[in-house]
Amino acid sequence: MSCNVLLAFSAYAFVTSITPGPSNLMLLASGASFGFVRTVPQMLGITAGFGALLLGVGLGLGAVLAAFPALHVGLKLAGGAYLLRLAWRIGTSRSLGEAGGRPLTFLEAAAFQWINPKAWVVAATAVAVYADPEAPFRSVALIAAGLALVNLPSVSAWAGFGTALRERLSDPVRLRWFNIAAGVLLAATLWPMTR
Repeated sequence: MSCNVLLAFSAYAFVTSITPGPSNLMLLASGASFGFVRTVPQMLGITAGFGALLLGVGLGLGAVLAAFPALHVGLKLAGGAYLLRLAWRIGTSRSLGEAGGRPLTFLEAAAFQWINPKAWVVAATAVAVYADPEAPFRSVALIAAGLALVNLPSVSAWAGFGTALRERLSDPVRLRWFNIAAGVLLAATLWPMTR
């Protein structure tokens, strides 16, 4: 990559990693409910799962979905259903570190990236714009590594912000409204999928 392309890619990676989306909203809620340390596996899972998704898209998975629209629709429906389930779980939580509740595991967070609508858009765009057709494997691997380097600190900021809210959310009324708002915002991230 030239210096100009590297700067553009770095800006793209930062903006797409730090802006709100399903994963970041889940990390905000998890940090608030369970604290930063208990949310670390979820953060690592998001970064690893997104990197794997990007590699898959770059190595032809996007073309498979384009060739089989029913598979794409199934993926959207499964992703939407899972996202609504998580939004409900967050929105109905009534205590910090609620008994029976837990943050997503590494594997759950990694698997979620495969049905996360924002992750698919970011991965497809990154591959389309920044991959080098003359060296597709090397460039896709570099894109995935670069996005992972930017993604992990970015998603960690969301979990950290949630953790910083813990003391303020020790009031049950504030916590209830925070969880409802986080659940509604998470469900609202499905809006782009309805188009």
